[in-house]
Amino acid sequence: QFQLVESGGGLVSAGNSLNVSCVVSGFTLDDYAIGWFRQFPHGGREAIVCTDSGKTFSSGAGTTIYTDSMKGRATVARDNVKNTMYLQLSNLQPPDTAVYFCAANWYFYDCVWDEGKYWGRGTQVTVSS
Repeated sequence: QFQLVESGGGLVSAGNSLNVSCVVSGFTLDDYAIGWFRQFPHGGREAIVCTDSGKTFSSGAGTTIYTDSMKGRATVARDNVKNTMYLQLSNLQPPDTAVYFCAANWYFYDCVWDEGKYWGRGTQVTVSS
């Protein structure tokens, strides 16, 4: 059974950083592309970053796409041993307040929400001014 579980969210003051994690089970992380997305309190959704599977990177064809939403303030990392993806968020501001999700699929061609096939339940990030 595919499962993704996000953690690491919380309440932070503006200008601070936060690391969120996505632990996967029921599948091998190295086989799947992972995307990080967020949903705002008003319901809007946007992609943050999508990264190809570890195997695609091993073949020399892997890419990581950072969207403009948090470019320069978000960094993604993968730990295949722990089956965990990480998203480091820096210089957080109140408009970054959202639920942050990880999603998996074979590929993310355009890095958009609709491409996510397997989803976690998200972790709330709240940024105070």
